[in-house]
Amino acid sequence: MNMIGTFWSLVPPVVAIALALITKEVYSSLFIGIVIGAVFYSVSVGSGFAGFISHLLNNTVGEGDDSVTYGLISCISDSYNVGIITFLVILGTMVALMNKAGGSAAFGNWAKKHIKTKLGAQVATICLGILIFIDDYFNCLTVGSVMKPVTDKYGVSKEKLSYLIDSTAAPICIIAPISSWAAAVSGFVTEGENGLALFCKAIPFNFYALFTIVMLFALVFMRFEYGEMSKYEKAKEFMKKDDEEIPVSEESSDAGKKKKGTVADLVVPIAILIVFCVIGMIYSGGFFSEGDTHLNFVDAFANSDASVGLVIGSLFGLIISIVWYLGRKVISFKAAMLCLTDGFKAMVPAILILCLAWTLKSMTDSLGAKDFVAGLVSGSADKLQMLLPAIIFAIACFLAFATGTSWGTFGILIPICIAAFPEGSLRIISISACMVGAVCGDHVSPISDTTIMASAGAQCDHVNHVATQIPYAMTVAVVSFFTFIVAGFTSKLNIALCSAISLCFGIVLLFATLIFIKKRTEKAMTVHKQA
Repeated sequence: MNMIGTFWSLVPPVVAIALALITKEVYSSLFIGIVIGAVFYSVSVGSGFAGFISHLLNNTVGEGDDSVTYGLISCISDSYNVGIITFLVILGTMVALMNKAGGSAAFGNWAKKHIKTKLGAQVATICLGILIFIDDYFNCLTVGSVMKPVTDKYGVSKEKLSYLIDSTAAPICIIAPISSWAAAVSGFVTEGENGLALFCKAIPFNFYALFTIVMLFALVFMRFEYGEMSKYEKAKEFMKKDDEEIPVSEESSDAGKKKKGTVADLVVPIAILIVFCVIGMIYSGGFFSEGDTHLNFVDAFANSDASVGLVIGSLFGLIISIVWYLGRKVISFKAAMLCLTDGFKAMVPAILILCLAWTLKSMTDSLGAKDFVAGLVSGSADKLQMLLPAIIFAIACFLAFATGTSWGTFGILIPICIAAFPEGSLRIISISACMVGAVCGDHVSPISDTTIMASAGAQCDHVNHVATQIPYAMTVAVVSFFTFIVAGFTSKLNIALCSAISLCFGIVLLFATLIFIKKRTEKAMTVHKQA
């Protein structure tokens, strides 16, 4: 029975999706999808059990330059994938170094001295979250511990702090070219186009992430809350006293006593990492080459190899950061080396998801899923294709909400989007829809690691954080859904014009929605007081 190039080629990812929704567990779901893919391939070619094991782990199909290798071992040992994994480990090490050196605690002490109002405390929290864009885990862990004493002082509830932390974690990482998320997305886009270049092109269409940032500032400056959040904010304001003593966590207190860290110990390593990663990217893209291979900055960045560039940049950034810390004597050499293992441990879940997602993609590729999906989509009506970005956004939201993982959703849906849209604006818009749909679902999922870490960082009850955040996130999600419909129908225009029209529509719709909600909220409050 031949299953290659037929609807059977879609069964492995569909099973992975279904199991993830049922079990709420992505690791076993991805692995079972991989096993099914290997079984289908061995049945199709008649290789038997030995062929199944070979294809599952490391199977080479074809000869010479046309040969392609599939399986778990081949995916993990692929040089590009190894580079992405190495970057994640180095990034985790730098996060551990920054925390151990006391940079986060020092920034918290600085903030307590310079921030004077509740509005300023919230804006500072948002800005710190935007600054720490290299990784969502680092963001949640740092922003929460740094800003909680400050927000407590000015009457910001734990629920509001949790929302600010969660909304500047994944939504920021998905629009930052130098981040662990950019590396992951680049790893899933391995055919037809430079993965990082596609990630950068998709940024203007990452509507949910962009609108989330706009909404954060809008809520702060419009000075209103709605839904469950308003209840906790009012309670916090009522309980706050001017002479309230600011609680300092044991961790922050110890850091202040034992470490000599300053704000520079947080800012300088991040700046070093960004600068050297950009240099590494343009180096791998040919910026420093001579003769005909030399490219300008923009072309070099678009032509760069994310695996090589990010590893070069992060490695130099790590070395210089260690020298910086040792020179300032804020951390010992032994402690710095221990951060290597701490960083690796922190990134193990992300690495495992990546490896399984790469292998699942390998299985579906061997079954010809790309050609089958492309053939289906090419026969669809034009109007249906225009609606596909919005549909993909909704599917990604639901999948990420049910599974609690953005990266697992990337691994399942991005290869399908690549196959469905071989080229053109719709490919970029659909990839964006997949990315921010996953971010949206992850944002509101009660089983998401970033949601859990955001509530823990703010020392907020997890159920309260989820309940207060959902109305805000759903407001942005609905606006983003309609914006993707507009983007789909304007996709035949110039890509820049399509982006501008869609963004303008979305921002106007978002502010109109917030103004409507504010008036309804104020009216309800007035009626309640009169009663």
